[in-house]
Amino acid sequence: MQRRLIDYFIISLKGLAMGAADAVPGVSGGTIAFISGIYEELISSISNINISLFKTLFSKGLKAFWEQLNGNFLLALATGIIISFVSFMKLAKYLLENHPILIWSFFFGLIVASIYFVGKQISKWNASVIIALIVGAGIAFYITRLPALTTSESALYLFLAGAIAICAMILPGISGSFILIILGAYKTLSDAIHDIDIKKILVFVSGALVGLLSFSHILKWLFKHYHNITLALLTGFIFGSLNKVWPWKKTLTWHTNSKGIKTPVLQESISPFSFDGESQLLFAIILMIIGFLTIFILEKVGSKKQ
Repeated sequence: MQRRLIDYFIISLKGLAMGAADAVPGVSGGTIAFISGIYEELISSISNINISLFKTLFSKGLKAFWEQLNGNFLLALATGIIISFVSFMKLAKYLLENHPILIWSFFFGLIVASIYFVGKQISKWNASVIIALIVGAGIAFYITRLPALTTSESALYLFLAGAIAICAMILPGISGSFILIILGAYKTLSDAIHDIDIKKILVFVSGALVGLLSFSHILKWLFKHYHNITLALLTGFIFGSLNKVWPWKKTLTWHTNSKGIKTPVLQESISPFSFDGESQLLFAIILMIIGFLTIFILEKVGSKKQ
């Protein structure tokens, strides 16, 4: 596929959007990849990283290796994701602590629009597709109701958390950051990024690479053999994840750390009219609409041939 420099710049911008989404516990970068038209190329490119790729490196040289890898695409995308994820994680933390209703409202609108755009790619509806949609929604909804585990700083645990979370990060609907929270590794990773703890960051990245290379092969196989069912399952994941990003929550249980700082452990979605505090309903609706329209813009950009 012949691409110009401007095409790779646009891919980097999509990477920025993916990284920003993955930094928020509740929104998946995979959703952004899907809507912006690069999802299947991303999965295919990652799954091509295998032994034959390195045989090409030794037999045909670096240029052939880079072309088989689809290296320009992956480099442009990864650059955007890494820059955005690292920088936006601090902003996301601030917004979630100080303006939770507003940021969740924006992402709620974004995810509602995503359901339509992912679902419309299903070319044929039948019983198995509908079942896959229901199963996907049920799994995602169940995950959003899981309480967070206590924080662990074990290297092996951080490695496993990276491997599991990266699978969620490339799945539309399920947030990798939210999985990290459930596993009790989100604070460990965010602290490591803030403190530039190279050892912990490398352990997490190593786990993420192992998980990514393994899971991408499964996804590629599913798209090849069960395309509509896979799309339905992913649409269900996105639909089920709406519970997590619903702006108005009631906290059922709290966790208090050694410094006396309380963080929610288990929450349930409630009506904005039952919310204990300022519901900010008007601004919330405006941001939902902005989030909804953002997906239409991304989809329009993604529909253009890169």
